[in-house]
Amino acid sequence: MARYAVFLRGVNVGGITIRSAELRQAFESLPVSGVKTLLASGNVVCTSGLTADELKSHSEQLLRERFGYDAWVVVLEFRTLEGIVAQCSFPPDDPATHTYLTLFSDPAALDEMLEFARSAGEPVQALDSTALVWQAPKGGTLDSPLNAFSNRARIRSTTTTRNLRTVLKVLAALRE
Repeated sequence: MARYAVFLRGVNVGGITIRSAELRQAFESLPVSGVKTLLASGNVVCTSGLTADELKSHSEQLLRERFGYDAWVVVLEFRTLEGIVAQCSFPPDDPATHTYLTLFSDPAALDEMLEFARSAGEPVQALDSTALVWQAPKGGTLDSPLNAFSNRARIRSTTTTRNLRTVLKVLAALRE
């Protein structure tokens, strides 16, 4: 059995609303236990005997059937997420910026976004083959070139982005 964080893309934005209680109840129908939702933004922690890829497939199918939207998730095992956070050299709290982690289910998409960030002169750090960490000025996230890049059709289906503070809360829930 492994502990997992499941990060949904596009929940509670753009007209796709899923209440935390409904999300938890839906996930409890999967072969998982200890389901907990966090922060009403599509973050689930659970334990399962499934592999991360199997849980991703089951989760996306469940979300499409139950909530009727083109669902994409990134599933990370506890130790993977812990390693990503340990490697992060950007601060979670800075008065001038927000620190974001873009999480990937496709390493090729990570490489593509990393190449774009470097060519655009954006400060970015690759963390394992599953995450990029970057910053945006407070109030300027939507104007960030990396935010725009992550919304490209090819990238969007394999990524989701979270504020580092959110990821730290998810990690803390995995440790409980």
